[in-house]
Amino acid sequence: MASSHEFVQYVCDQLSDAGAVTYKRMFGEFGVYLNGKFFATVENDQFCLKITEAGRALLGEAATVIEPHEGARYFYVENLDDRVFLAELARATCDALPAPKPKKKKGV
Repeated sequence: MASSHEFVQYVCDQLSDAGAVTYKRMFGEFGVYLNGKFFATVENDQFCLKITEAGRALLGEAATVIEPHEGARYFYVENLDDRVFLAELARATCDALPAPKPKKKKGV
């Protein structure tokens, strides 16, 4: 089951206190970015966060999902109602992830 645009927009609205949240189609679902850094997906109308120690410290015993795509592991974030917590979780996760690799220029 594909995620609805309405659900993706809801998730991004809930995360908006963290910074510039954007999304784009990815793997047939949606990749979620904070200030240009890929940190989560929305798949099957579920918010899935990249696993980091910072995220684990905030989420505690959160369920992990392997389902999104082969070999990937993410935290499944159930409570999307607490905007302050979601912003803290998104910032902590992004801070723990490496910076995106610069894109190579085509034709070079």
